[in-house]
Amino acid sequence: MNDTALPAILLVDDEASLREPLAEYLSRQGFDVTQAASAADARSRLRDARPDLVLLDIMMPGEDGMSLCRHLVESREIPVIFLTARGEATDRIIGLEIGADDYVVKPFEPRELVARVRSVLRRAGRAGPAATENEIFAFEGWQLDPLKRRLTDPEGAVVAISSAEFRLLMAFVEHPRQVLDRDRLLDMVQGREAHLFDRAVDNQVSRLRRKIEADSRNPQLIQTVWGGGYMLAADVRRVLADA
Repeated sequence: MNDTALPAILLVDDEASLREPLAEYLSRQGFDVTQAASAADARSRLRDARPDLVLLDIMMPGEDGMSLCRHLVESREIPVIFLTARGEATDRIIGLEIGADDYVVKPFEPRELVARVRSVLRRAGRAGPAATENEIFAFEGWQLDPLKRRLTDPEGAVVAISSAEFRLLMAFVEHPRQVLDRDRLLDMVQGREAHLFDRAVDNQVSRLRRKIEADSRNPQLIQTVWGGGYMLAADVRRVLADA
């Protein structure tokens, strides 16, 4: 999380009648809430501060929430929860495919939203139980720094990954050469309360493969175990990060 005493949330919704009372409610629940009425407004506010989480409406005038979500998870690595009136399964899967952490359909119970926010914040702050402050995971030339949430390739270049991709890769490096089925990955990466589908796990694995595999159509690192799930087929070492 950021350096402020309270978890910082950026609430992006063009409907003031929803946004303003929700911001007030979240503030009473112990969050530092900043409001934005559009994607452009949100981008402006993001130039000055990095929130711990973004609550994001999908249907907005101008740039929509899907486009802003891609920017947030790929370039800023900020967790995102969609707030939307569109509850169809296809819409939910698309949102999760582009890297959103959860999806809440309007109208919603504010207490449920707060529970989901806290759950995502807990997962976003997870850095691996046995990693020390200067320890990183190394495998096949790749390095994953849990504290900086940074992935570097064998040439030392930083590879941008979303918060969902980071958590998925953490699950694999913490359990190398172990078969992780979809249910276990859902528990480890998203949490059962997210109500995701098995297919969403497959899509996230595909996205991660495109980042770390030489040929994502013939994966050598993250292998499919038919009928079982997925496995990181590599030895993982914990090494000290450079000072």
